[in-house]
Amino acid sequence: MVREVIVFMEEYDVVIIGGGPAGLTAGLYSARAKMKAVLLERKWPGGQMLNTEKIEDYPGFESISGPDLAERMEKQAKKFGLKIVMEEATTIRPHGNRKVVHTSDGKEYLAKAVIVTAGGEPRKLGIPGEEEFAGRGVSYCAVCDGAFFQNQVIAVVGGGDAAVEEGMYLTRFASKVYLIHRRSELRAAPDLQEKARNNPKMEFILNATVEQINGSDQVESLSLLHNGQPEKLEVGGVFVFVGFVPNTEMFHGPVERDKQGHLVTDAHMETSLKGIFAAGDVRSQLTRQVTTAVGDGTTAALAAQHYIESLVDEGEVESRDAQLVG
Repeated sequence: MVREVIVFMEEYDVVIIGGGPAGLTAGLYSARAKMKAVLLERKWPGGQMLNTEKIEDYPGFESISGPDLAERMEKQAKKFGLKIVMEEATTIRPHGNRKVVHTSDGKEYLAKAVIVTAGGEPRKLGIPGEEEFAGRGVSYCAVCDGAFFQNQVIAVVGGGDAAVEEGMYLTRFASKVYLIHRRSELRAAPDLQEKARNNPKMEFILNATVEQINGSDQVESLSLLHNGQPEKLEVGGVFVFVGFVPNTEMFHGPVERDKQGHLVTDAHMETSLKGIFAAGDVRSQLTRQVTTAVGDGTTAALAAQHYIESLVDEGEVESRDAQLVG
């Protein structure tokens, strides 16, 4: 019988997939604990922070731009020895007590533990003006950006629980909130709908789709198709809540997910696959904020450390060889 010899680039204690706030925090804690860690990021470290003009709800900073906070997090993690590689992870598969992370460049990383912090993307409308006015009136996060629309008329697009909840939250700041939904009935829970209908600042526009977002430097209006007729709605901003797509397609084999596709974890951020942890927006949870991502990343890194120590405690001989006989 011929034995297959698998050659890996290098063995790591921890491979972190994704360079947003959760990933950078996990990398910081892993590196400070003297674990051999590498972070794989397909674009640039920072995640969704890079698309946020101002962050005013991160403790210690009254106001800081998303890119500035991302740069500080990256610099701090590197200071403690975190290795960051600009590669896209495509597949995670088990290999004995190890995990193998494949990348789009055809490389393979061997790890004792993996922390998935790949985040996700808000589902877009895909209409003219959406990309152009991102950060200039188009937002996907009410908590992040609501305060910038004090006493303005704004719109929320969507009909589920998130759209209604975020719309009600936005009434704290806006003078009026239009909720635009393409169907004749909302999908949100009945109690949420009742609260929204009783809110004097909210108005529903049903059987309507947003065809285009208009403006000069900032959002100024929306072009709607309402009951089959074109309409123009003057607003200073539009918040889009039509879904969130977590980046969980990389798993080789089944892993527990919630109904929306987010990874389900225990209190230690461990997924249903032993030795694979998840943190941040990719994980099933109530909120998606920088602060919660940072907390998740901390827990995941410390839990991964304990998991790795348990492998040694069970009598496993550590190996840093670049070759394994499988």
